[in-house]
Amino acid sequence: MADENVSTFILRRLHTWGVRQIYGYPGDGSNGLDLAFHDVSEVEFLQTRHEEIAAFAATAHAKLTGEVGVCMATSGPGAIHLLNGLYDAKLDHAPVVAIVGQQARMSLGAAYQQEVDLQSLFKDVAHEFVEVCMDPRQAAHLVDRAVRIALSQRTVTAVIVPSDVQEMPYEQPPRSHGAVQSSPGWTAPLVVPRDGDLRRAADVLNAGEKVAMLVGQGAKHASEELLDVADVLGAGIAKALNGRAVVPDDVPFVTGAIGLLGTKPSDDMMQGCDTLLMIGTSFPYSEWLPEPGQARAVQIDIDARNLSMRYPTEVPLTGDAKATLQALAPLLHRKEERSWQEEISANVGRWWQILDDSAHLDADPVNPQLVFHELSARLPDRAILLADSGSATNWWARHLRLRDGMQAALSGTLASMCPAVPYALAAKMAFPDRPVIAVIGDGAMQMLGINALIDLAKYADRWTGPCAVCVLQNNDLNQVTWEQRVLAGDAKLQSSQDLPDFPYARYAEMLGLTAVRVDRPADVGAGWDAVLAAGRPALLEVITDPDVPPLPPHIRLEQATGMAKSIFKGDPDRGGMIRQALKGKLQEFVTRS
Repeated sequence: MADENVSTFILRRLHTWGVRQIYGYPGDGSNGLDLAFHDVSEVEFLQTRHEEIAAFAATAHAKLTGEVGVCMATSGPGAIHLLNGLYDAKLDHAPVVAIVGQQARMSLGAAYQQEVDLQSLFKDVAHEFVEVCMDPRQAAHLVDRAVRIALSQRTVTAVIVPSDVQEMPYEQPPRSHGAVQSSPGWTAPLVVPRDGDLRRAADVLNAGEKVAMLVGQGAKHASEELLDVADVLGAGIAKALNGRAVVPDDVPFVTGAIGLLGTKPSDDMMQGCDTLLMIGTSFPYSEWLPEPGQARAVQIDIDARNLSMRYPTEVPLTGDAKATLQALAPLLHRKEERSWQEEISANVGRWWQILDDSAHLDADPVNPQLVFHELSARLPDRAILLADSGSATNWWARHLRLRDGMQAALSGTLASMCPAVPYALAAKMAFPDRPVIAVIGDGAMQMLGINALIDLAKYADRWTGPCAVCVLQNNDLNQVTWEQRVLAGDAKLQSSQDLPDFPYARYAEMLGLTAVRVDRPADVGAGWDAVLAAGRPALLEVITDPDVPPLPPHIRLEQATGMAKSIFKGDPDRGGMIRQALKGKLQEFVTRS
């Protein structure tokens, strides 16, 4: 277009790539980009309360849709604020592009106001591609490469645009030496291992008598194939946290999450298997996998850099999870002996009963497990379930029984506080009619969540159906408190762990949201009913007991020793700690007996 400047060109080029929304916060270092939205109505600027919210929202869009997420910020402090959300995308392999303003070119190097070396700043988080648009004729290939690399490498990229370049007329590159011609477009390749490698993998799996499967987010499009292979092999399926929704929890041989936040059936299966099949996961905690040498292993991953890195692997296969399983399935022999899978299914059944019983143990005032137990029975079809990082993640990982058609997301690898409410914003923007439920602790809610609630209120009229945020209020940074006790073997440090009281429900009401405050176990179910029926964003505040321990599936000696040390060192909450820990383990013993 004749009057097109660099900023309007960038927005139109992003639209050509399928981008419809950009999360951001304005500033003078990005004025040209911000004002270009006047002329490019096909792309919407979604203003958030903080650049970190914008980056988290772009990350959630990428995680939930598979499309590229885009965020935008001004130079200097605005760009810096993006980083945490961008690292969430990088570590969880979500394709996100950051468009960032910069001071005018002639001022760079003069220690000018808000001048930050943005290429160095973004060089780690956007290590695959971070470039500065110094000439209008660069704009096409910089946008094309940023989006293409983000999608193909499942990573973060960044394009930095100085303020003077933003307003310069766009020029197409000439047909001359040194010029670069570019075009948009990319589709994912079909990657399948060689036939010989597939046969070697089948030989290992066919020879196994006790096969365990571990799946992650890289297998999220292969749910049917995973269940079919597990049925043929007589296997159980454990899920890494990022793979929470890859296979549904109502399948008897699906053991649930693995690891510190996982289930006992998952741990029992890993400790007893003789063969391990890993698909689309880079689960990092080797102590929750079989002992090295205990199991023969086959691993499938689209990224060869992830292969043979977590467990000694006999047959590493580079390939797309769905296509590779489809090619592998005809080579597998159905196991007639089903006792291993039957044992796994029986353990899963007992575990769900343990969780049910544990959720109904008395607490002061509300057992946090009850909050998730009551939600699980009320999960709407096609729900998108989101979690923050903290003790709430333990209950989210264990107590929610996901069904087919649901999605789940959290900051799995970075384990950052604060993404839950920004994720909810992005989920409702991408899927306006789907139920969205986010859970968060009071620490993360005070840090950023109360600001992101303003965004939910701002855009509420654009959505239908539930958008529920549940905050667990215990006035304690609970996950770290328990880590101080169990991992460090020391008493809780009140000066670092105690939180100021805050009226979350009253605050949500002030924003025009539906809000319910619950401080009695008998009211938890009704509280969920109210916020899920609200038809608009709603907040459920539950006053929970900080002394209910987020214990792992089994207590290791060093963890028990650490907890005992914290008690003897005079932990201020030691009475409640002992009561709740003993209650939980006693109930588990009774149920399993």
